[in-house]
Amino acid sequence: MGHGLTAVILGGSFQHLEIYENGGGVAYYHLGGSYLSSSLGNALVAAGGLLGPAVVGALLIASAKSHKSSMIALRILIGLIILSLLLWIRSVWGIAVMSGFAVFFFIITLFKNRKLEVITILFLGLQSVLGTYLQLDYLFTKQFERNGAIQISDTQAIAENTIGTYWIWAVFIILISIYLLWKSFQYYFKKIEWYS
Repeated sequence: MGHGLTAVILGGSFQHLEIYENGGGVAYYHLGGSYLSSSLGNALVAAGGLLGPAVVGALLIASAKSHKSSMIALRILIGLIILSLLLWIRSVWGIAVMSGFAVFFFIITLFKNRKLEVITILFLGLQSVLGTYLQLDYLFTKQFERNGAIQISDTQAIAENTIGTYWIWAVFIILISIYLLWKSFQYYFKKIEWYS
């Protein structure tokens, strides 16, 4: 999803998303209307897919700080899942999984238990950020095989469209993710100070 949404932010279009049984997927996008060069646009879209989970995770962790913000975040998340189902997700597996998540999160809202909503948002935030570290092997991969065809990894796509090597970009993505996790936890654990 991060790839496609980055393409939209850059002035391109997000055509659709396929989600596979293993949790991976492919975002189909077009940068024809982008205000950036093709190479820079493709590099940013590749980075957007890798950094998307860390950014979303950090926002969710920060929103878990209060009952009200976690309640809002959970409802926004449900809305974004429904929007994604209507606009972008095309694979049967993706529709089934994301519909299940939407229903599950909606059921949580029906309990009207603020503590449960906070725990849910915090858990989702942690899973999103830590998802970056669960794909370390992919980050440090130059190319891979899918359906009998050799394809380049996202970090290699960044390197080919800018400078450096795939492993340098992998380290850079990891450092950004660590920073986002640290800042979100710093905000989450920061005491609210009252000024008179």
